Amino acid sequence: MSTWNMTEHTKTDGLPDMNVQTPAVAPDRAVLRNAKVSEVKIACNACPVLCQISEGRSGACDRYANQAGILVRVDPVVFLQKGLTQAASEPVNFVSAASSLKAGHASAQRSPLLDQNVFVTGVGASTTYPDYKPAPFIVASKVSGVDLVTVVTEGIFSYCSLKVKIDTDRYLGPEQAHVRVKGEVIGHVTTAEYGSQMLSLGGVHHLTGGSKKEGRVTMEAMLALGNKGSVELSIDGGAQLVVQAGQAPIVNGVTERRMRVGCGSATIGIFALQFSGLADEVVVVDDHITGVLTEHQAGKCLDMRASGIVMRGRRSTPGRYFQVANPGTGWGGTDLADPLAIIEGWDEKVAWPGLRLLMTSTTGEHASWYVLDDQLRPVEAVIPAKVQEVVDRIGENCEPSLTSVMFLAGAGGSLRAGVTENPVLLTQAIKKSLVNVTCGGAPAYVWPGGGITVMVDVMRMPDNSFGTVPTPAIVAPIEFSMKLSDYQRLGGHMDYVRTLEQSVGQGAWHHDGAPQAVKWIGPVEASPWPLGQPPMLG
Repeated sequence: MSTWNMTEHTKTDGLPDMNVQTPAVAPDRAVLRNAKVSEVKIACNACPVLCQISEGRSGACDRYANQAGILVRVDPVVFLQKGLTQAASEPVNFVSAASSLKAGHASAQRSPLLDQNVFVTGVGASTTYPDYKPAPFIVASKVSGVDLVTVVTEGIFSYCSLKVKIDTDRYLGPEQAHVRVKGEVIGHVTTAEYGSQMLSLGGVHHLTGGSKKEGRVTMEAMLALGNKGSVELSIDGGAQLVVQAGQAPIVNGVTERRMRVGCGSATIGIFALQFSGLADEVVVVDDHITGVLTEHQAGKCLDMRASGIVMRGRRSTPGRYFQVANPGTGWGGTDLADPLAIIEGWDEKVAWPGLRLLMTSTTGEHASWYVLDDQLRPVEAVIPAKVQEVVDRIGENCEPSLTSVMFLAGAGGSLRAGVTENPVLLTQAIKKSLVNVTCGGAPAYVWPGGGITVMVDVMRMPDNSFGTVPTPAIVAPIEFSMKLSDYQRLGGHMDYVRTLEQSVGQGAWHHDGAPQAVKWIGPVEASPWPLGQPPMLG
């Protein structure tokens, strides 16, 4: 691979004469924005690397290839169609897909019947980087009598990251600790949330601000996680992890099963009535807030007798203790193997022989039963069946541990110029909720404040939605849907609006690097249909 002179290369770029009815068709063995640099090579300017691609080979990103002297997009463009399952069909050639559409065939795989049942996603849609040209697909549709338009492209994101939520009580590492893959720092530990640990991975400083190896490893890890694959992580001063979106995390070789029902105090509050009469004292061990039933407000409301227990740690409000032990992978996210280590003793004026003590964790995975002897020493015994039922109920109320991966990106660069000649109007329209932003058809949350900063759950996106370019950067689908009248008002590229039939029949309007096939899949489960969302039909 070698680079190509941008000044000479851009002389081959340009906008073809286009109108809504008769999209331009690329001549044989010609490319509209990619120069033929020799008899066997084509220069691709789909990203700043500017590969020279030999015939029969693909570029460094594996997304574009030289096929008989024509630059083609390797992957099919993904179309969502209502009524299909998530299992994707085999890719269908654009020409055959268009023919079946024109013929009005009722094939669920090839012939969408109505505009409102089909959505063109940005997955495989190609790009017009650096976006001084209109986006590859600007598709007209009509839903409930309202004329809509969806602007579809693949964004090249250097400013992007993954926010990873790991449901576990285990200690993963201190906040701000480095997260590594293959020895390279790709992110850091952020806050602990209610039953989860949070990681921030990627970002422009890791992608472009470090060594070439750091950028490459960061990009590869982000690609794998975004495409729902597994990645091995290590945290400085903490745990070894295997994480995968939608799967249970593996911490130090152990697969997590349960997300805590609540902190120790919350667990006491939830189950206090059920423990009353079965135990004289209950301690729920928790790295953050350990709960003690008889001191807790719940125990007071139930008129429970004080037990005389003396706890380690820093007492907060009654029945709530901080810092009873160090964080770790033992009981309740502490480093404890023996829960009795957090009990300093018993007030002999208050405690009594025969006192029944239950110690459990916030997930119910750890539980021990003790009875005080004549010297007020806890002696372990078999947990009574009725008590075990309540411990089991704690576990029953714990949700399964999962790893969640959120893709976060700033779509504030030249990508906007592919939508409108005046990009600030797109930003303003989004903030006014006039535009529905999706990523692969999945709903994207748009952060408040300046710019277009989107966040999306990768589990709600089609499989293999993400790609890369070796700059390094992540390639991700993004779609902007709105009323056609609003699109016109914000300065949209109206001359490039095409019907669904035209889009299916000829692919991306610029014809270079366009996919050679289309793949129909059903909507991703739990994602709303991207067209017809308020305020588009309001």
